[in-house]
Amino acid sequence: MAELNSTPERSGNKNRSKKPALRVDRTAMVDLAFLLITFFMLTTSLTKPKAMNIAMPVGGEPAGAAESRTMTICLGKDNKAIYYLGIADKPAIAPAITNYSRSGLRHAILETRRHVLQSTGKSMIVIIKPSDKAVYGNLVNTIDELNITGVQQYAIADIVPKDVSLLKKMQAF
Repeated sequence: MAELNSTPERSGNKNRSKKPALRVDRTAMVDLAFLLITFFMLTTSLTKPKAMNIAMPVGGEPAGAAESRTMTICLGKDNKAIYYLGIADKPAIAPAITNYSRSGLRHAILETRRHVLQSTGKSMIVIIKPSDKAVYGNLVNTIDELNITGVQQYAIADIVPKDVSLLKKMQAF
């Protein structure tokens, strides 16, 4: 317990009677402080991580995906990506290289989606294939662009050697 000592003041030559030292008990104040700390710790909610649900294809390529409406995005190094419509051997839209800006990947997704809707009348399916040289942030940016453009069907798959050779050919691997 703490004590508060005060010395008697002298005025002139008179000695005043000594008053007992003032004693303040601070136990209640310490108890109250710990109760408040405990209360705020228990009532405060910690930030919860935000996560998106992603359906991963079993065994590589999604089964039953029509080539005429499947866009493949291969993620490469230095914030570059290539995209094409169809399969790598015979693409309906030739492979092109882009970046992750609004006029890059977002524009490519919107243009390809419009082309698929006009030619097939159905929605577009996107397959994202990150390479060994791609960084995690590029994958997140790609999924964000798909959400912004309203693509409902997309999957993340392992990259195949044909796509790696495409990335090397366009100097993005």
